[in-house]
Amino acid sequence: MTTQHGESQIPAAEARIRRSLRRRLTTLGGVLLLVYLGIAYLLLPGAWDEWFRRHPSLDDAPDVTETSVGIPGDPINVALIGDKQQVVEIFQAAGWYAADPLALRSDFEIAADTVLDRPYDAAPVSSLFLYGRKEDLAFEKPAGTSPQHRNHVRFWKSDKADPDGRPVWMGSASYDKGVGLSHTTGEITHHIAADVDTERDQLFANLEQTGQLTEVYVEAGFHEVREGRNGGGDPWTTDGDLRVGVIANQRVDRIP
Repeated sequence: MTTQHGESQIPAAEARIRRSLRRRLTTLGGVLLLVYLGIAYLLLPGAWDEWFRRHPSLDDAPDVTETSVGIPGDPINVALIGDKQQVVEIFQAAGWYAADPLALRSDFEIAADTVLDRPYDAAPVSSLFLYGRKEDLAFEKPAGTSPQHRNHVRFWKSDKADPDGRPVWMGSASYDKGVGLSHTTGEITHHIAADVDTERDQLFANLEQTGQLTEVYVEAGFHEVREGRNGGGDPWTTDGDLRVGVIANQRVDRIP
């Protein structure tokens, strides 16, 4: 009788365990479903909405500059979000100089300083065009004693803005490796190094050291074409990414 009673209890115990296991699995499945629904339909959409609210879309932004006669120039590879004064101040803090405007005097000075191997920290840059106009701002950082070697970047104010109304400045950063004759026009010009990504990354390393960037992000695949030649015939290559920096939002109105 004991054996039969013990044997009769085994299936009942197994049934209870199975029912308990099914209840636990059902509860766990319900919890996981609620977590999934919360992430997929509440958290992620809200996060993406906040991302695009803070960061203007740059999908339709131009990716290559032009010369005054419409020849493709240097590629766009950087962007900053901030007021004009904030852009100027972050470059000052990073140890870069605002480029002098093109003029007969500055042209003569850069030619003389190049020949005599003398520094010219604010040497002018040639004009490139975006949105139908030449650059709004240009900065440079000398590399050595001669103005023929330098880091430099041009910026154009776009029609895009963040929620605070601060504009997006599209920029083209490259490294001048020397002076020579243009391969397309024969004019005297600076020649850029082909790897513009190195200059892009170096520029942002300088800007991040100032502590004035609240965020840096990458617009991956900004360039569909990853190589080309600029107006002087110099080749350039890129991984296609646009690096974007958000400057700390401290309102200043000293520069219109």
